[in-house]
Amino acid sequence: MMKDTLRDQGKRKLLVQELQEKKGITNANVLKAIGNVPRHLFFDKVFHDNFAYKDVAFPIAAGQTISQPYTVATQSSLLKIEKGMKVLEVGTGSGYQTAVLLELGAKVYSIERQRELFQSAKVNLSKLNYRANLFFGDGYIGKEAFAPFDRIIVTCGAPFVPEELINQLAPNGMMVVPVGEGVDQTMVLIEKSENGEIIKTEHGSFSFVPMLNDKQY
Repeated sequence: MMKDTLRDQGKRKLLVQELQEKKGITNANVLKAIGNVPRHLFFDKVFHDNFAYKDVAFPIAAGQTISQPYTVATQSSLLKIEKGMKVLEVGTGSGYQTAVLLELGAKVYSIERQRELFQSAKVNLSKLNYRANLFFGDGYIGKEAFAPFDRIIVTCGAPFVPEELINQLAPNGMMVVPVGEGVDQTMVLIEKSENGEIIKTEHGSFSFVPMLNDKQY
């Protein structure tokens, strides 16, 4: 049975304090969301006690990782998500970032390329009563049937920004994507104006697993 004990909640509170006081995360809604999501329940039970509430990424199935909480907080903060916004997530992974987006009040459409992760995320989110629209498929092409999206978050390193994702971004929309090949990527925030003008800004170096296209799985 999946449990969120007082001990787990205490560890989560300490993690939120670390993100706020030592890592510079100031968005109160994001901090509250991270404080609400039981990250340990997205881990294998063997590892969750020692690793779930450390500010580190951790390996999961299919050669992927559950993102570092600081990374989740940074991407979520950059997007300035408001309740009711349609958000496309490219790379469901464990489902942890998905849960944070849902806690922020977003209507989430999430795509996962690895079938094993797609199935496990679906189970994890359902058991925790999180409801997202989950899809198995190629994140490079987005989800045009449900576009446009107010926000797009890419949770894997992309060698370039897929044009299809920019096209599916609504006017006044924002997308955050780690861009670069190799070990480290640059966090890029893309903003689309009312008339479709694109503005890109860079927000530090991060390390993500590579984004897979349709031929890489």
